[in-house]
Amino acid sequence: MKREEVQNTGRDVPLDERITGALVGAAVGDALGGPVEGYSPEQIVERHGGRVHGVVGPWNGDDWRTARPIAPYHKGDGHVTDDTLMTHALVRVYATVRDHLDAYAVADHLVPDLMTNPRWIPELEAEALPLQRIFLAEKWLVARLHYGHVDPREAGTGNIVNCGAAMYMAPVGLVNAAHPAAAYAEALDVAGAHQSSYGREAAGVFAAAVAAACAPDATADSVVAACLSLAKDGTRTAIERVCEEAARHTDVESALRPLREAVAPFDTVGPDYRSPSLGARRPSRLHAIEELPVALGMVVVAGGDFRHAVLGAVNYGRDCDSIATMAGAVTGALGSPVPDDWAKTVAEASRLDLWEPAAALTAVTREVFARDVRRRRAHEEAFARLDGTPCSD
Repeated sequence: MKREEVQNTGRDVPLDERITGALVGAAVGDALGGPVEGYSPEQIVERHGGRVHGVVGPWNGDDWRTARPIAPYHKGDGHVTDDTLMTHALVRVYATVRDHLDAYAVADHLVPDLMTNPRWIPELEAEALPLQRIFLAEKWLVARLHYGHVDPREAGTGNIVNCGAAMYMAPVGLVNAAHPAAAYAEALDVAGAHQSSYGREAAGVFAAAVAAACAPDATADSVVAACLSLAKDGTRTAIERVCEEAARHTDVESALRPLREAVAPFDTVGPDYRSPSLGARRPSRLHAIEELPVALGMVVVAGGDFRHAVLGAVNYGRDCDSIATMAGAVTGALGSPVPDDWAKTVAEASRLDLWEPAAALTAVTREVFARDVRRRRAHEEAFARLDGTPCSD
């Protein structure tokens, strides 16, 4: 899985294609990573007779429904997971509000959508409420906001600290395309309803990464630089260490173990992903979620190439559906093409239109930008009157 240098190939890619690439790319990464989530690179090789190179079936074959009773989901065969379900749910919130979001938008729109609108759930092979599929850390949104009536800006406090908010923040980055600082601030507000500590920080930095990837001259390196300019505490250090290691590699095969070693000091889950350590997922200023630094590291190793970054994320194992979701969103936003065969397979298997959310979000993004321009000009005019200086054209 050697990388091809693709820096700057997205220079002339327009906004709508970047948004489509990011959202479709995230869904494809999610679907490819789902069936091997929770396992190590060595276990993946043993199970599949080598590295995963595309869509594969469930880890436990036909016994997928009963092999893990706590998670009776059909992961594999091109099915997206809760990462994509939550991403599309956030797009629907944007399509309703048609402006920037905050934690109150999560309480007012996202939570009711999860609770009241049955949708096709690929892993359940049935129509169901999204609430019936999402993980416990996402069910927290409903418990705290709907039943607990907690202030949305503080509702994430007390939840396990994980990548649950970060995994669906790509739409925030896309609405703030080419403005990483704005994406970071908006995502921190939105994610306050869901996460705290480094889980919330990761949501902000991932949104910033997607926004940075939308810039016309963006590269893998410029995306990482934008993240480092905004990230705080352990999240910043973890990204820096992982991406420094990633820069030493030009193929994802050689990077699998070194990236894990680079992120391990910051990851609280521990070496056995299915048996977290006692210190796992607790608030900390020293630690970071594993998924975002590794995703960015894979983007660096792959030089921004979608296929190589996503396959690197998938074969990394552990929480690889979320890692591949993030890598797919960033490389898709950079303009690296999502393989048509993968996208078609995932859309058909999941029975989802992967392109409709992108079209909806593109329209919202243009509306929000136009509104931002009007607001900015009104502020410039007001400030100019206060300061006695002419406003800019």
